[in-house]
Amino acid sequence: MSNQVIPELSYLDIKDGNKEALMELKNALTEYGFFSITDHGIDSQLLANSYSLSKEFFDLSVDSKVKYAFPQNAGARGYTPFGKETALGEVTPDQKEFWHHGPNMDKSYDSRIHTNINVEEITEFNDNFDELFLAINSLGMNVLKIIALLLNQDSNFFDPWTNKGNSLLRLIHYPPVTNDTNNLRARAHEDINLITLLVGAEESGLEVKSKKGDWIPIKASSNAIVCNIGDMMQLVTDGMLLSTTHRVINYPGSKSKSRYSIPFFLHPAPNIVLKSIFNDEDEGVLADDFLNERLKAIKLY
Repeated sequence: MSNQVIPELSYLDIKDGNKEALMELKNALTEYGFFSITDHGIDSQLLANSYSLSKEFFDLSVDSKVKYAFPQNAGARGYTPFGKETALGEVTPDQKEFWHHGPNMDKSYDSRIHTNINVEEITEFNDNFDELFLAINSLGMNVLKIIALLLNQDSNFFDPWTNKGNSLLRLIHYPPVTNDTNNLRARAHEDINLITLLVGAEESGLEVKSKKGDWIPIKASSNAIVCNIGDMMQLVTDGMLLSTTHRVINYPGSKSKSRYSIPFFLHPAPNIVLKSIFNDEDEGVLADDFLNERLKAIKLY
């Protein structure tokens, strides 16, 4: 395990153009592809309620949960059971179950984006995650404005990509690890999307792989939001910004218990062509094609 530390930056500093903070951010994105955001402004009670409601959902009976599973849609919305998703290149499934929640849809959205599914057993579930989606999506789009400036683009460069994006919240439950031969709750992988925002979590176990091949633990904090670069952003920046390999581990010797996590995956709209920001001759790839190819590769189709 590495002694390196993923930078923790104040959102207020990077938003206001603090030169030192922006330089540290750029170094973090090119060296690690990860950083943590403090002073992000998302209501702490909303975050606490979200984790409480997530646990309440995963505590439902298996029969109650599986009625919300739609594997024919690659789990784009609703419930995906334990042991389904398998990291790219792996044969052993991750030790997790999860729920997907997206934007509130209207006719202005691409028809390939799925509508949300209402959880009948928990009255405030959908309203709460609608609120969290709006808050975290707003933060994510503002982070993209800062990244655009670091790429010498207009601050609004990514807005047309993401205003009606195919973004989603994922509520994850990692059950207690009972097999000492497999301490990996989520095996080494990279994210598909533009950027990921991991909503404040108090459980340790998330690790990032450094360029030297060492695993760097991410400091667990309910007051910070961890942000990382996804494959789509790496693609359009010609690898300037790194989509870094990461994993979730149950540390040997520690008492295993349920772990809950809420990452937000910020995606472009399905009709966006992902092409190099720096090379006008790049033909690119349709965002929807890129996404579906990866969903098949991780066995969600």
